[in-house]
Amino acid sequence: MKKSLLLLLLTLGFLGTIDMEAQTFQKGDFVAFGGIGLGRTFTFVNSGFAIPVGGGLEYGITDAIGVGGDIGFAGGDVSAFYIGPKGYYHFNELLNLGIPELDLYGGVSILFRSFSVNNSVIGSFGLGSGVYPGIFIGGRYYFSDSFGAYAELGNSYGWLKVGVAFKF
Repeated sequence: MKKSLLLLLLTLGFLGTIDMEAQTFQKGDFVAFGGIGLGRTFTFVNSGFAIPVGGGLEYGITDAIGVGGDIGFAGGDVSAFYIGPKGYYHFNELLNLGIPELDLYGGVSILFRSFSVNNSVIGSFGLGSGVYPGIFIGGRYYFSDSFGAYAELGNSYGWLKVGVAFKF
């Protein structure tokens, strides 16, 4: 475990030195991201504990507007699967921050959430599922032109999502 953590830190450190002239979000950018959720957006009695995981994609249709999607899974005795489209607005030009590595954004989503129960006492069965609106704010910090970290607050598979982002 310690060797894996050391290897990860060394890799991130190396990637951070590759190119410090990273640009913020632009028209034509394609971003893939993945991470974990901290705090599930649903809770049931005895729903078990599991860290939500997920990811998504975004494509820049202008320098400030992106479209994409999100997918996530939160396990446990009661699990939930999330999938749906997202619309992004990037605030970098509007706020004129002067930090080219930082990409601040917010937006809305429409997510389909499917619940299921898997319990040794009561068995397995489906639970109320459906479509619901989402809202989010977040930021990405790019260590190079193509690699960064992100954090996002919202109501999808985790209240706070953190992870890595790759820009193509």
